[in-house]
Amino acid sequence: MAKMKPKKERKFGKSVRPCKRCGQMNAVIHKYGLDLCRQCFREVARSLGFEKYS
Repeated sequence: MAKMKPKKERKFGKSVRPCKRCGQMNAVIHKYGLDLCRQCFREVARSLGFEKYS
């Protein structure tokens, strides 16, 4: 069994801000002030006005 390491406290970079919709810390999009993870962005992108061109 591997020992569990305590989660590293970060001051900047990845895992600083959680997704404001689900609270996930991975793959959060900060551009345009979205603060959404990529999974939540895919669900709400159309309602925010984004269009998919391809």
